[in-house]
Amino acid sequence: MLSALARLFKPLSRGVLALGLGLCLMLTSCSGDAEARLSGNYVDDTVDVARTLRDVIDQPQDAEGHNDAEKEARTLINDYMARYRPKPKVNGLTSFTTMQTALNSLAGHYASYANRPIPQELHDRIAKELTKAERTAVRGN
Repeated sequence: MLSALARLFKPLSRGVLALGLGLCLMLTSCSGDAEARLSGNYVDDTVDVARTLRDVIDQPQDAEGHNDAEKEARTLINDYMARYRPKPKVNGLTSFTTMQTALNSLAGHYASYANRPIPQELHDRIAKELTKAERTAVRGN
């Protein structure tokens, strides 16, 4: 009798365990920081990301917390691009292509020269592109 019960509960316990693990994976993958940072509204997110990144690039290299701000900026860039690049209604807009250019330039600098300050020419160009992307997003382009 006990062996029959053991044979019955073994597949059942495996199924419950698999279901529980699958549920945990789904819930943890849906509760990331990207959801907290990005609202899902393209215009609001573009304005917020542009302002945040302008603040980060305007910080002096030796400012307290600058390295953490750069890491946060990299994450924000990745989250923004992952959310809006696959959306055809957004990725054809002028504001998105301008924003993408700025984000790619900044991400490229962080990837290649992580411990160096942003050169003034690159800083000026990124700041200009972020401002332009912000303005055109608000206008609806």
